Amino acid sequence: MDRGKLSKKIVRFFASAALIMAAMFFITAGTLNYWQAWTFMAILLVPMFFVLVYFLKNEPEVLERRMRMKEKEPEQKAIMLWSYPFFLAAYLLPGFDRRFGWSSVPAWLVIAADAVVLAAYLLFVRVMRENRFLSRVVEVDRKQTVIRTGPYAVVRHPMYAAVLPMYLIGPLALGSFWALIPAAAIPFVLVARIRNEEKVLGRDLEGYEEYTRQVKYRLFPGLW
Repeated sequence: MDRGKLSKKIVRFFASAALIMAAMFFITAGTLNYWQAWTFMAILLVPMFFVLVYFLKNEPEVLERRMRMKEKEPEQKAIMLWSYPFFLAAYLLPGFDRRFGWSSVPAWLVIAADAVVLAAYLLFVRVMRENRFLSRVVEVDRKQTVIRTGPYAVVRHPMYAAVLPMYLIGPLALGSFWALIPAAAIPFVLVARIRNEEKVLGRDLEGYEEYTRQVKYRLFPGLW
């Protein structure tokens, strides 16, 4: 894909992400007076803007892979299909919680959750810079090699280690305790995704089996 087409695709992606988040949070809340949502969006969208500009200028092939949305593996399609209700509930419930006052998360806890989300996003960017083959879908590029440096020297799936806190803590950043319930299912989704992804990598990526013997843990050192 040439840079011009990719640029247009990135602009559409960024605008769509902003509009979808705004719709999810403010329509359900029934008000724009929702500082937790504004802060959460700023924490994600402002760094995202600069990250997209950087990669578009310096490593557009990384963004091209991140724009792929269609899973090829049947098991991954099934995993993503049954995971959608949990993701939607985790990010729709906070707006309703704000509207009806079901729970009250202290401001200090919201801010602490925002800090965790930001740190997790920065780790995600670090992983993107380390692994130029990082795709949104489970696939193996014909030129792909096993990455063993940076975060990949610690765990085999640092991208998931980065996004997991974002998903788990996100409801608190949005001011909702109730939304933590559907968010609690997301780790199980990621575990299922990782297990299948490792089968694909072991099958299609040369050297991956050796790498799994060198780096023991998938997600968290000392745990799994």
